[in-house]
Amino acid sequence: MLFLVKLFPEITIKSRPVRRRLVRLLRKNIKSVLQAFGDQLRVSGEWDVIEVEIDSAGDGPEVLDKLRHIPGIASILEVRKYPLPDFEGMLELAMEHYGEQLRGRTFAVRCKRTGRHAFRSVDVEAFVGAGLKRLSGAAGVDLGAPEVLVPIEIRHEEFHIVLHRRPGLGGFPLGGQGSALSLISGGFDSAVSSFLTMRRGLQTHFCFFNLGGDAHRLAVRELALYLWMKYHASHRVKFVTVPFEDVVREILDKVENSQMGVVLKRMMLRAADRVAAEVGAEALVTGESVAQVSSQTLTNLSVIDSVAENLVLRPLATTDKQEIIDLARTIGTEEFSRHIPEYCAVISDKPTTKARPGRIEREETRFDFAVLDAAIANASIQLITEIPFDEGGRSEEVAVTSEPGPEDIVIDIRHESEQGARPLALRAAADAQLLHIPFYRLRGDFEKLDQGSRYLLYCERGMISRLHAAHLMDAGFENVAVLDP
Repeated sequence: MLFLVKLFPEITIKSRPVRRRLVRLLRKNIKSVLQAFGDQLRVSGEWDVIEVEIDSAGDGPEVLDKLRHIPGIASILEVRKYPLPDFEGMLELAMEHYGEQLRGRTFAVRCKRTGRHAFRSVDVEAFVGAGLKRLSGAAGVDLGAPEVLVPIEIRHEEFHIVLHRRPGLGGFPLGGQGSALSLISGGFDSAVSSFLTMRRGLQTHFCFFNLGGDAHRLAVRELALYLWMKYHASHRVKFVTVPFEDVVREILDKVENSQMGVVLKRMMLRAADRVAAEVGAEALVTGESVAQVSSQTLTNLSVIDSVAENLVLRPLATTDKQEIIDLARTIGTEEFSRHIPEYCAVISDKPTTKARPGRIEREETRFDFAVLDAAIANASIQLITEIPFDEGGRSEEVAVTSEPGPEDIVIDIRHESEQGARPLALRAAADAQLLHIPFYRLRGDFEKLDQGSRYLLYCERGMISRLHAAHLMDAGFENVAVLDP
């Protein structure tokens, strides 16, 4: 099975050296994401298109799904490849693949051509179109709004019939635009802003300021893992946890109520600056949108940003809340964020909307900056792939099995959309039971299950299932393990 990967249009208008660099980076990223397919998969292409060929047609849907979530790809074409035939051969192949679809419907032939040939693209369109109209029983040719489009690509001495065209993620290849540190709280805004920087080609690390304890930390880590696995798996990413409870306590004790929100955000940016230096990030990313909450007025944002040494990016600056939630639903983070409270939003009951630099600086003179230094010194910096195995939990004790036993009950904790697109088939034990409990309901639903059975948690890569299994074990449930087939 062959896929033609079409480049994001902004890549094609770059200078030749930049374009070539970005195409090579995209090819490298594709190989990294698809490395599990081994020698049966080949990735090639240097300039205008990247070819991804997989020997096993059965793996085609999974390859396509992964390609659709790699930044830098405008669209993916599923094609059938043949040696370049004469015009009669082109018509025969087009009829073979599209004949049944055309009966009683209008159509148009579109030909794209690369290389030197004795004919033009319009010649192919005219000949094949006339032949299909004569042979297929089509209602006619409609070049403006056809019911069926017959796309053909000729690449040098190859003839491609395009079976399907799927939209890609767009944007630039990851790593092509530098790196950034995203301040992620787990809410809709920070999740979507992180995704947008990934799509724009920024290698995006995560910085979480823990204000809500272990449950909050677990939920945000789970969200960050999802974003990495879905859109960022071609690159190594770091997840930083900064314990900020003492900083908040110091602000509550020392800072006047109306100024607390602005001071807290300034403390976060100060800490993020130092974390960014540790992870090699060149900019900070936040999910703030102008005027969405009181601390996000232009006046307040200006005062907040004045303490940052790094550039602060706000991808959502002019985006409405409903637009943010809609995008969260599209990228798959809505259910994660819906169950994560925004702790930093409750620090002040009558916050200022017009912070004055002098007033804020006077308030901060009462703040003991040794508390902030201690929080940064105690920050945990880990590769995101190491997150399930952090100290303090029981992740190292989680049992992993490749197949369920006859008495086991498997719980597929993936999102409903993933469960429907790639159903889990239990091959080894026909008697094993299968439950579908999405990750966001697992914590509440697990205690309602029969605790006399052993439950195996399943997700695509085994990371989120390990995270949840460790969390359940920490909560006192010993009848849980992970299924990793």
